Amino acid sequence: MTEDELERALRQTLAGRVATPRPLAADPAGAVLRRARGAARRRTLTGLALAGVATVLVTTGMAQLGGPTGHSGTPTVVLGDPDGFSPVPLPTASSPAPGTGPVRAELDLIVGSRLETSGGERRELIGLSGVERAQRVPDYGGWLVTSAATAAGRTLWWVPPNGSDPQVLLAGADAVVVAADGRQVAWRDGAYLAAAGVVGGQLLASSRTPAPAGAVPIGFAGDAVLVRQPDRGGVSVWRRPVGGVPGPANPDVLTVYGTLPDGRVVGLVSAGTPRQPCVALLDPARELVRVRTACGTAVATDGLGGVSADGRWLLLNAARRDALLVDLASLDGAAAATRPAGPAITGAVAWTRSGAALHADASGGLVRVHPDRVLAGERPTASALDGVPPGERLVVVADARS
Repeated sequence: MTEDELERALRQTLAGRVATPRPLAADPAGAVLRRARGAARRRTLTGLALAGVATVLVTTGMAQLGGPTGHSGTPTVVLGDPDGFSPVPLPTASSPAPGTGPVRAELDLIVGSRLETSGGERRELIGLSGVERAQRVPDYGGWLVTSAATAAGRTLWWVPPNGSDPQVLLAGADAVVVAADGRQVAWRDGAYLAAAGVVGGQLLASSRTPAPAGAVPIGFAGDAVLVRQPDRGGVSVWRRPVGGVPGPANPDVLTVYGTLPDGRVVGLVSAGTPRQPCVALLDPARELVRVRTACGTAVATDGLGGVSADGRWLLLNAARRDALLVDLASLDGAAAATRPAGPAITGAVAWTRSGAALHADASGGLVRVHPDRVLAGERPTASALDGVPPGERLVVVADARS
């Protein structure tokens, strides 16, 4: 057999075997493919599980971000530091009671130009400075913030709840006062007194009336504006819904602190013999005539103080420059029931829903006044806030009353 014939025979034999393949006892390629498909299924299941966990986490974070702020007991989860929020923990105040550990302020705070909510959010308020008072707007509608008096007047900002920068509602006003429910604002504008409702960060249904030089709004009694007249001329009532000008002033009224749930005004009047500042309940429907009065305790006339939401307590400064807690149920013509209540008030007083009063003292510390504890003999003290530089101004934000 020649070499060519041998080669031809070998080719035919191989071709025949290829044409009729026999099954192999072991299939390496099939095993490899099966293992590859199994690994792919395991990777797919693992990926789906991780995706499910991520979805739950993101959904939870979005739910917390989308919820109301300022009333939650747990810190809000911040994803990506949106809109100027920072995950830095809220400054806490060391409790004066040993062993209790740090506690969070029950109300929102403004520290310098930062908003620190009771829910744990920290927000820098761009363009806002020199804050004197702040008030929550109801229905989670943001905050109304009033500046201290400057050479250019006072400024009223609306801080939106969605993280946007503060918006100026009023600028250059001689005086600004916000209602306790956060729905109205009154101000002095040149030769006029003005007032308006606050809805969605806008001033609506505004009205104004001529006013004597020096007359300024100092509070609300329902829809009526309480106006302090110049040169110790007392306080008058401007019933702006019915138009006209402020009514005749009650010359005995020195200042007002707030209202009771039944509409009566809590104020300070000049009464007694000899004349002295006395705490009184006033009727706004009858030009602030005195309904009940209590004298005998020397109180300051600086106008700093606040009434609890239930109308039971008044916290104000005593003449000796410390705070005094007054039981308004005891106003019966004699000396009211009063108790020393810690450091003097230096700014706004805000009451919590649980019935405690918060304010800042001269050192910038936060003072908590719990009436039941004061009655039991406790003397409130100021607590330093962690993370707040010494000397930085602290303003307690008043909660919106219904």
